[in-house]
Amino acid sequence: MPAESTPPQPGPGSAGRSGAVHRPVLLDEVVFWLAPREGSILVDGTVGAGGHAVALARKGSRIIGLDRDPEMLALAQAATAGLPVTLVHAPYSAVPAVLADLGVSQVSGVLLDLGLASDQLAQPGRGFSFALEGPLDMRFDPSSGPTAADLLASLPAEELARIFYEFGEERYSRRIARRIVETRRNEPIQTTRQLAELVRRSVPGRSRHGPIDPATRVFQALRIQVNDELGHLDTALANLPEVLAPGGRLAVISFHSLEDRRVKWAFRNDPRLTVLTKKPVMATAQELAVNPRARSAKLRVAERCIIPTGTSPPKLEPTAIPPRARRGAGERRRCLGLDPAG
Repeated sequence: MPAESTPPQPGPGSAGRSGAVHRPVLLDEVVFWLAPREGSILVDGTVGAGGHAVALARKGSRIIGLDRDPEMLALAQAATAGLPVTLVHAPYSAVPAVLADLGVSQVSGVLLDLGLASDQLAQPGRGFSFALEGPLDMRFDPSSGPTAADLLASLPAEELARIFYEFGEERYSRRIARRIVETRRNEPIQTTRQLAELVRRSVPGRSRHGPIDPATRVFQALRIQVNDELGHLDTALANLPEVLAPGGRLAVISFHSLEDRRVKWAFRNDPRLTVLTKKPVMATAQELAVNPRARSAKLRVAERCIIPTGTSPPKLEPTAIPPRARRGAGERRRCLGLDPAG
């Protein structure tokens, strides 16, 4: 796992780009729930272009930002210049190892924003968007692993169908997979336009003209497979509570049900955590008016509640229980060891 305080230099995909176009979603909500303050250390496990990290660092916290994408780290480096932010080229599943390398034992909070950045979608050479012609790459880290084109060229129809169904919830997964295998016998499927048009031809006519482009689910599924996104998420959800100090918070923003179900289940069933958001926090109408991509964002927050033997429980200020979490305040107080009757 490479750990670098100076992120890799941007590749050709970012040439001529003056700055990030991505708007961080649920920014005010993230700042509210992670409660940055002087002297605290927070981890942004998906730092992207640095939007959340900047807002948190300006409140006085030291931020350790990770990302698998060197292009995003280059943008984050420019955005966070002069702020107490350390950037590391690594996946968020490697947070415990990164903190150990930096000599940090525990942190006050961790943020995971699982969405795909607008800056990534806007680069044709990355292959994330079917709206732009480009090579079918889809790797967050372009220096490692097979591309989406590699998978389409090598995997059998049964495996492709499984990926489309499990990771894209695509009802016509078998039909699309068969068409891919038939097509690649005559020509390789190497561009976003090729794949998008193939998918559209593979679904019934009534499904081609709905509000969602038929290619959406297949592109999502391929991206998840290429980057092992759910594997990294499962690893993180299992290990991140251990790096949280008592009272430290884990905040996760998800954008589709595959991720959100995992986060919800992990938060509810991990004895080390107490759920603070009984329902996911969604974007306000004001945010949606300026950032429509926030419409599917769901923020869930949980708090580390195990008190190590021999230590005193942290002081719980009245304002530390946000209004939307007051219903579970009694449970939270018992978990923190503040209620002798609990």
